[in-house]
Amino acid sequence: MKVVELTQETWPLAEALFSTSKTVEWCFCTWFMQTNAEMKVNDNREVLRARLGSPIGLLAVDGAEAVGWVAVAPRASYSRLARSKITAPISDDISGVWSVTCFYVHRSARRQGVTSLLLDAAVDHAAKAGAKSIEGYPIDTEGRKLQAGELYHGRLAMFLDAGFELVERRGTRRALVSRAL
Repeated sequence: MKVVELTQETWPLAEALFSTSKTVEWCFCTWFMQTNAEMKVNDNREVLRARLGSPIGLLAVDGAEAVGWVAVAPRASYSRLARSKITAPISDDISGVWSVTCFYVHRSARRQGVTSLLLDAAVDHAAKAGAKSIEGYPIDTEGRKLQAGELYHGRLAMFLDAGFELVERRGTRRALVSRAL
């Protein structure tokens, strides 16, 4: 399995992967890029496609198919992050801060370490692009049984295992984590 950046060349792989889930196909991983009003009227597939050429995310590819996705980009490219109590910045200075906002792993590839592979690749990708730090907004699954659809932010334990530090808990199940690069 390899991890590749979403580009014009890898776009067909993302389209095929996202079409395997009604929720992901509708959102096309643009939720954090847009307002609610924009989400209702925009073709989310085209919103994401229009950002090709800028950092957007990475695909886990097994053979000729994408089996996983992580959205990773400069925090400033996600307008919704500043408006949520869960994802509000810890500082007014967000220059050099990147964010991991979403994961999606195809049902056939779950429980095989794909999400951890994508998180490690996201950290490397942000570092190579010159990021000073990278954040995540995972869910604490300790003592809870959750559905796969609730895990799109990633698990807190996975982020901590990848060298992220808990900055603070946000709400009863969410956290803000950060890793210096």
